[in-house]
Amino acid sequence: MVTVDFTNKTALVTGSSKGVGAATARILAQAGARVCVHYKGDVAGAKTVLASLPGAGHTLLQADLSKPKEAKRLVDSAAMKMGRLDILVNNAGIFRPHPVDGSMGFEQWLDTFHETIHTNLIGPAAAAFAAIQIMRKQGVGTIVNVGSRGAFRGEAGQVGYGAAKAGLHSLSQSLAQAVGKDNITVHAVAPGFIETAMARPHLQGEAGEAVKAQSPLNRVATVDEVARAILYLASPEARFTTGAVLDINGASYLR
Repeated sequence: MVTVDFTNKTALVTGSSKGVGAATARILAQAGARVCVHYKGDVAGAKTVLASLPGAGHTLLQADLSKPKEAKRLVDSAAMKMGRLDILVNNAGIFRPHPVDGSMGFEQWLDTFHETIHTNLIGPAAAAFAAIQIMRKQGVGTIVNVGSRGAFRGEAGQVGYGAAKAGLHSLSQSLAQAVGKDNITVHAVAPGFIETAMARPHLQGEAGEAVKAQSPLNRVATVDEVARAILYLASPEARFTTGAVLDINGASYLR
């Protein structure tokens, strides 16, 4: 496990009421950071995560990240409540079927596509913009964006998801070049399937076994494995990896 001391550091983890976000909030708190737990609708889950965090000074905020102004408000509010913002983890996202096989009407398909793009790309971009303004004034900061293997291998049944995550990877690299001079680093992780509630329907039965078999390790990632990678990228030791996209897919997809 990566040993990092984040004492006196603050972090906002979006989508941290469950899954990878919750695991990331906990591992950052264990390293000494004060953490802002974010949720959209699951206030009970967010409060449970908040209560589980070691240390003091943590906080809780709600926002709908499909709305860019709410994403900006979330970042500004987190920085105000914690006094600064050292780390932004853009983790929140949705994964909803919207195939192009004609099983959905155009309006329903387009609505789902738009919601996916707004939540998975435009919201994180707005949050990153807000965070950069704060971090520039501080003279330092780190952003870690949670992308996906699907950005590279495609997502046939969720085309907006693959497109948004590909955009998020590119956004990370562009921002890394834009803000390195301000002592801000920007990183991305690209997990494959992870054992989360969002992925659980895709990991059941024979289809689930086939998904696991995509990796020579014959399994999918755990939330803690992804959280540990995020912890490393947020640490000072990883600053020269700015602009990198770290694959966490158990060799299920190589590029």
